Amino acid sequence: MTDSSFLPLVVIAGRPNVGKSTLFNRLVGRRQAIVSDMPGVTRDRKEGEALLRGRRVRLIDTAGLEEAAPDTLYGRMRASSESAVAQADLVLFCIDARAGVTPADKHFAAWLRKQNKPVLLLANKAEGSAATSEVLESYSLGLGAPLALSAEHGEGIAHLMGEIADRLPEGERVRVKSRSRSKPSDEDGETEEEDERPAGPLRLAIVGRPNAGKSTLLNCLLGEERMITGPEPGLTRDSISVALHDEVGPIQLVDTAGLRRKARIEKDLERMSVSASIEALKMAEVVVLTLDATLGVHEQDLQIARLIEREGRACVLALNKWDAVEDRAVTRQAIADRIETSLAQMRGIPVVTFSALTGAGVNKLLPAVRRAHEVWNSRVTTGELNRWFEAHWSGISRHWSMGVGSSCAT
Repeated sequence: MTDSSFLPLVVIAGRPNVGKSTLFNRLVGRRQAIVSDMPGVTRDRKEGEALLRGRRVRLIDTAGLEEAAPDTLYGRMRASSESAVAQADLVLFCIDARAGVTPADKHFAAWLRKQNKPVLLLANKAEGSAATSEVLESYSLGLGAPLALSAEHGEGIAHLMGEIADRLPEGERVRVKSRSRSKPSDEDGETEEEDERPAGPLRLAIVGRPNAGKSTLLNCLLGEERMITGPEPGLTRDSISVALHDEVGPIQLVDTAGLRRKARIEKDLERMSVSASIEALKMAEVVVLTLDATLGVHEQDLQIARLIEREGRACVLALNKWDAVEDRAVTRQAIADRIETSLAQMRGIPVVTFSALTGAGVNKLLPAVRRAHEVWNSRVTTGELNRWFEAHWSGISRHWSMGVGSSCAT
């Protein structure tokens, strides 16, 4: 499996609502980023891999570039986008061809010219020939000839893929080959069902209610401000996947939007966010259920835990903000009692306490995840399972017959 950290990095940038996320989805070949007509939907950098004309690349969708004070939400979003541009091998600068060149486009185009990065100018939403004059106007941005396309309708995408591949640093082109896997047999010659889970890194999802500190935890694990964090609840809107390594090997880690009760899910955007979180949970092997330890276990936490159990995923209970807990012994016992009474089927679930904000205790989390994954990933062959059933059924039959015999003798 290719280590994505060594792939060329292509960053999609531009002001809000020019179609960056739609283009991202089109290039990666699936609906991976949430798309909405409401501007500013994308807040965190969204990563994906794309195969473009034989070149495999890391593709990043960024938040819209906006002028804002550094300490505001939009200022933090812009800083995240600028950080992505600084690492890029190629920047795809998007404008809305229907809206024409705006003052914001001119401002950020001038900023891009100073970054000494290869830039490909894209005039998106240029369906048919309706936006021809606006496309020609974009020459004024000084970023070279614009490429007219429509990410929503797929127009111009094939040309764009070729342009991206031609502008990337020299590298090996790959060919996609189909591979067949033989099904192994157990010691009795029985053919086992093929494990359909793809090989690769451990798949880990961080879930929980809003404001439990999930994004702060991810940043702490990565050692960088990868996710937008702040006092505002519900900052994360989409599921964000990142790669990290511990001493054992690679982990594909997904931070998710906070899961709310159905009664509180009102807007279309929030419904899409929750849907993306649930999908990330289903794709995971291990799920870290993050709780705000100062608030204890709420009914919504239990609902999320039941969903994890129903999907058959390994679970680690993460008690965040442990540094703010006054009586830790009482809090730990109260949480254990609530889990014991309300989630009997998850009795014995691993519990890790830490502070994602200070980093204290976070080093205990991944080892607990690895242990949970090892237990979850244990496999029993059909032959072993049949022999276990036979042995136990024989024991039950003997016990039953002895009981009947004793009754008859009496």
